[in-house]
Amino acid sequence: MSLTLVRHTSVGLPSGICYGQTDAPLAETYPEEWAEAVRRLGDLGRFTKVYSSPLTRCLSFARKYFGAVETDARLMELDFGAFEGLSWQEIFERADGKRWFDNYLDCPTPGGESYAQMTARVRSFYEDKIAGKEGDILLVTHSGVLRAFLIILQGYTPGEAMDAEIGYGEVLTFDL
Repeated sequence: MSLTLVRHTSVGLPSGICYGQTDAPLAETYPEEWAEAVRRLGDLGRFTKVYSSPLTRCLSFARKYFGAVETDARLMELDFGAFEGLSWQEIFERADGKRWFDNYLDCPTPGGESYAQMTARVRSFYEDKIAGKEGDILLVTHSGVLRAFLIILQGYTPGEAMDAEIGYGEVLTFDL
């Protein structure tokens, strides 16, 4: 069995904006980025099940090719709460932003969640939907979730996972 994860394509927001669980629009480059990600995925017919975050930037990608997609909110990006829609610079300049940056693993964002909480919900998804199942499974999701899978399946430390470069349309495959 294999588990393949693909990060959504670029979003149509200015660079440097925190958008987490905001349902951001797709970038104008979506058709080209989608085609490149599909090329990276290879034989799409091998997937026996496709799961997606319910956010448009993931679900549009998944449905464009697969049609029958199961959504699961546990595949959503980190909930940045009150930080969503702010620039990363604005967040860093706030007292609660500095507190969060100093301990993002355990400190939830105001009205949101910590990275540890997000990783726990991703682990819950994995245990419910993936562990012990047969076939090749595809997840269309977000960079934070891909990083959580590096922790869960590859034993990365949170710091190592955060340092991993994960671009738009990135594809990771794990043999389980």
